[in-house]
Formats: sequence, structure tokens, C-alpha cells
Amino acid sequence: MSEQRALEAVAASGLAHEVTRHGRVGSLEEAAALRGVRPRDIVKTMVVRRGEDDHLLVLVPGDRQISWPKLRALLGVSRLSMPDAEGARAATGYERGTITPFGSTTAWPVVADATLAGDPDRVVSMGAGAHGVAVSVNAEAALIHLRAQVADVTEPVGRTPG
Repeated sequence: MSEQRALEAVAASGLAHEVTRHGRVGSLEEAAALRGVRPRDIVKTMVVRRGEDDHLLVLVPGDRQISWPKLRALLGVSRLSMPDAEGARAATGYERGTITPFGSTTAWPVVADATLAGDPDRVVSMGAGAHGVAVSVNAEAALIHLRAQVADVTEPVGRTPG
């Protein structure tokens, strides 16, 4: 079961965490309200494909989206894509909407947007392997544990990438 794998990985990390269960939701805003956090404190884990069997996980605050030009520049590549739902599941072992770097079947590199770093007291909510299940963790501690590369790779939601 994916939820069990994710929650065991979080527990094994030694990170202080809180599990929230609220069932399926229709929007990020609804999830934030049920989790008691701001939309910007929900962290989406996006699977990005660099090439055949070569992925990375990008941690994106809820109020932001990947800036493809920034991410390509950071990685030094001219082409990136997002796998389809089955490709994302094959890469992580998780269904879209439940993906987390904790317990992924492959330990892909993690890139975290710079807006997630810098506040030692910030708590974020991340997916935990099943719809409507999340873990709240200290953002800084999670980025350190995940060995995330922190960089400016997003822009506000709704902005057209330039």
C-alpha cells in the first residue's frame, strides 16, 4: 500500500511530522483548508522527465508552478517533460495527486523551489502516498533530509512562462 510506504519512510527519516487524513478534495484550496495551512504551504511533488528512465522530483509551493525556462537552465538541458499518469506511477510507485519524495520506489534527485527555504519555522504539508493523506513537516528539515537542490525554479500560478 502506497500510504504505508510513504508514512514508514517519513517515520524512518526521523523528521517530526503530523499525519492528516481528510479524503479526496476538489482543489488545492480545499486541501489547504482541511489541513489548516495556507495554499502556499502545500507542497506539490512534480515528476519531471529528463530522458529515458531519468527523472527528478520538483517540490513546488501550492501557489506556484514550474517555470520551465528556469528549470531547464538550472539543469543545463534544452528539453524536459512531464510523464503521463502511468509514467509518473512507474517512476515513483505513487498515483498522481499522491506523489511524495518519501518512499518513492526510486530515490530520484529532488529540486525544491527557493521559496520553500529560508524560514526555520515554516511547516509545509506534502502528499503521503494516498488521496487525502498528507504529512506536515518542517520545510527546512525536510529539504535537508531529502538532500534537495534549492533553486528559483517556479513562478506564481497563472503567469505565462517567459
